[in-house]
Order: sequence, then C-alpha cells, then structure tokens
Amino acid sequence: MIKLRSMKFSRSSSKLGNGNKAAQATEKDCRSIGEIQWELRPGGMLVQKRDSNQSAGEGMITIIVSTVSHSHEISIQATSTFGELKMVLSLVTSLEPGEQRLLFKGKERDDNEYLHMVGVRDKNKVLLLEDPAIKEKKQLGLRDQPINNPCRTISV
Repeated sequence: MIKLRSMKFSRSSSKLGNGNKAAQATEKDCRSIGEIQWELRPGGMLVQKRDSNQSAGEGMITIIVSTVSHSHEISIQATSTFGELKMVLSLVTSLEPGEQRLLFKGKERDDNEYLHMVGVRDKNKVLLLEDPAIKEKKQLGLRDQPINNPCRTISV
C-alpha cells in the first residue's frame, strides 16, 4: 500500500504577518552551509565546483563482474575502456578478450567505450558472457580434429 501526501503551495508566511522573516532564515541557513565554489572548465563554462572525492571519472572503482556461475570483484580505473577490462578479466577467467562479451545496463559494450562515459560507477554490475560464435567454433573445431589411434600407423 502506498500513501501519498499532498503538499499545499501557499503564501502562509505572508498571511500570518511574518513578512520576510522566513526568507531571512533561509538565507542564514544557506550561509551556515558554506559558500558555493566555482570552477572554470576548459571550454570556458563557469560551473559549480564538484567535490574531489565524488567527481565522476576519477580514481579506482570496484566493478562486480558476473558470469553464469561465478562473480568477480575487479578494481580498475574509472577512465579505463571495456577493452582494458576484458584484458584484466582474461587473467581472472580462462576466456581470451576476443571470446568475451561484456553487457552493462542490458547492452553489449564495445572495446573502445570508456567506463565512466557509459555510466559505470563503483560497485556496479557488469555481465560477462562467452561469445556464442567462438564457443560454437570451439565445439566444431574439436569435432573436426582426427582421432589419434595408436594402433594405426601411416607410412609415407
């Protein structure tokens, strides 16, 4: 069950005769929080400065990579690409980077896409699947190989 509350937007402070006391209180509260710091971006845009520990695309992040049967926690730079993530995963799993398919938010990601640009954050989940075409080639390749029979000799 969901309860919803309706909020009334009215000028109750002016009706009660408070005048600008409410406005003065909010200005005082804003000053106690601290002043807004500004930064100039390379394009010339003046924007509010971000906290250094919360800025996107900086520092190490931990990604949870899930396969069909296992889950791995990988620490990697936020500015890395999915191709670099595949290289790290090849060390952890037995799959080569060309055999891997990485899915984030339901979409397969290319090797040249950056993690932070797609929206990968700390503790996000990425799904690792084996490429079905390569998996099928492996199975067909095993079938096409001749069976070595030690009893049969071939003379040249």
